[in-house]
Amino acid sequence: MDIDFEWDDRKSNNMPEDDLQPEYNFDYRQARPNRFIPRENQAPVRVTLDPDIAEVFTTSESVNQALRALLSAMSQAVIKKGG
Repeated sequence: MDIDFEWDDRKSNNMPEDDLQPEYNFDYRQARPNRFIPRENQAPVRVTLDPDIAEVFTTSESVNQALRALLSAMSQAVIKKGG
């Protein structure tokens, strides 16, 4: 049994028509966070340092280290105070 196939895009009924719109308008007010992405993968909190502080703390690690030291000192002061 011999079957001949001729492929012609113009005559093919199996090809879907292009149904893409030139532009889509999404209502992002109805958007919800992706529940499949763990929360720890969210973008870090960003803060703006004043120029004089940014001269001293040049990396996020140095800022975090200073803030952790401050928090540690504060919690020790609360413990000593009895609170």
